[in-house]
Amino acid sequence: MTITTENPLVKIEGLHKFYGPHHVLRGIDLTVNQGEVSVVIGPSGSGKSTMLRCVNLLETISAGRISVGGHLIGYREVDGRLHDLKTKEIAAQRREIGMVFQRFNLFPHKTALYNVMEAPVQVKGQPRAAARKRAMELLDRVGLADRAGHYPSQLSGGQQQRVAIARALAMEPELMLFDEPTSALDPELVGDVLNVMKDLAKSGMTMIVVTHEIGFAREVGDRLTFMDGGVVVESGDPREVLSNPQHARTKEFLSRVL
Repeated sequence: MTITTENPLVKIEGLHKFYGPHHVLRGIDLTVNQGEVSVVIGPSGSGKSTMLRCVNLLETISAGRISVGGHLIGYREVDGRLHDLKTKEIAAQRREIGMVFQRFNLFPHKTALYNVMEAPVQVKGQPRAAARKRAMELLDRVGLADRAGHYPSQLSGGQQQRVAIARALAMEPELMLFDEPTSALDPELVGDVLNVMKDLAKSGMTMIVVTHEIGFAREVGDRLTFMDGGVVVESGDPREVLSNPQHARTKEFLSRVL
């Protein structure tokens, strides 16, 4: 896929985030085009997950701006000034952005089927029959149609994560965020989750993926961004960055993980 910066689906400009005196994000710029898979790598504490949480409005930004689909996230601009959106408006924006976390966060007292059905019924007001049909289609897509009646405690970590992906897709988001979705899994379970993500990429889903899976970045990513210390150190075609990093810090990091 050819990377361009025309009309990106996601545009992050000058993003800063402070936690008290701790300056976590220090002017992040990132663009993601429609249908692009943008992979973000870097050491723990580099700000990768915080950046994702800002995109999904789970964190308020300290400075800068984020746009998704041409709309400012969390704010409206009036006469050059930013005004906070109301809670209801923020919830509406968040519905357009699916997010899959390190931990699966499934409802333990609900089956896989009902975990996937819940948000479309409760948030979008979908009829239960339609939501159930769609949930079964999504469980089939992630290879778990035969586990629809199982509770999270009856599923492996990899299966729970695939249910979590199906749950996010049930809201029909225009953007999917993945925050190290395989880091909590046993090694033998990682492949099934990555295969589902590869299938999503092939279908044209726009994705920002924070991961340590360098093979996934090389095979599936359209852009690879290396972050460290709250800044973007290097960004470009994954094959180029991985085979010929230009920054000394990128070289050092890759020498430890490749």
